[in-house]
Amino acid sequence: MKTVSVCFVCLGNICRSPTAEGVMRHLVDEMKLADRILVDSAGTGDWHIGEAPDERAQQAARQRGYELATLRGRQITVADFERFDLLIAMDERNVAALHQLCPPAQHDKIRLLLEFVPQTESRWAGACEVVDPYFGGAAGFEQVLDQCEAACRGLIAALRPQLLA
Repeated sequence: MKTVSVCFVCLGNICRSPTAEGVMRHLVDEMKLADRILVDSAGTGDWHIGEAPDERAQQAARQRGYELATLRGRQITVADFERFDLLIAMDERNVAALHQLCPPAQHDKIRLLLEFVPQTESRWAGACEVVDPYFGGAAGFEQVLDQCEAACRGLIAALRPQLLA
């Protein structure tokens, strides 16, 4: 049985990438694909290793039925490029950081999350980055959830053909 492993990546692994991980895990479970799609998250920086996601991210996620409390921040490693089929960054800054760390043969595994937003989600059309909500208010965390929900649905749709191959 074919599996696909995905790692979501942001700066500190306490806001955007754990939110994407939580949303993706929920959708994968809902669609009974947990044994086929493996999900994790990491940060390019080392500021929050071992920490739970930002309380504001947890609260916003909890209000939509996602649980982030058990997740812990970790930093991306070179080994992750072997371990994961896709490393999905939240913004161009993280794509650049991943490219610096990544073995050249693995560069095609690096993608932006919002690449997976379906065309039908026109409110995110043209957006290419999940904006970091860390220094803003609650609305930023809601926007991250909206973007993650749309993109993760699109990602699962994109992965389905691989899973059936």
